[in-house]
Amino acid sequence: MEQKYTYKTRVDWISGRQGELTVPNFPKIIVATPPEFPKGIPNTWSPEHLFVASINICLMTTFLAIAENSKLEFISYYCEGIGIIEKVENKFMFTKVELYPKIVVKQSKDIERCERIIKKAEEHCLVSNSIKTKIILKTEIKPS
Repeated sequence: MEQKYTYKTRVDWISGRQGELTVPNFPKIIVATPPEFPKGIPNTWSPEHLFVASINICLMTTFLAIAENSKLEFISYYCEGIGIIEKVENKFMFTKVELYPKIVVKQSKDIERCERIIKKAEEHCLVSNSIKTKIILKTEIKPS
């Protein structure tokens, strides 16, 4: 496995506070300032949504890899992510992101192992490891 990877994106301004996020051979995404800020646009992906989504997706994909390698049998995985922005030292920043994974395992005996795997996934998530925002994991695991 290589030790260095590169990911390239492009954003083109459309008008106002709106742009288009593109990567070759990917669906285009319209992005904008969120409605909480001046001239923000509702119902449009914002950097803030994508920041929280990146952490949430990274947790899921890391969990899936570790669960597969650990041969953990589970039925479903769902995770809601909530990012909290606050003004700190006169600048807005994400002060924390709360993740609420809900996992259904095939058997009760796998609950404890699944707890260890989701914690390990959070520890190894490269997005979480790349930011200074506090990540709070509130996991719910139950048998089918």
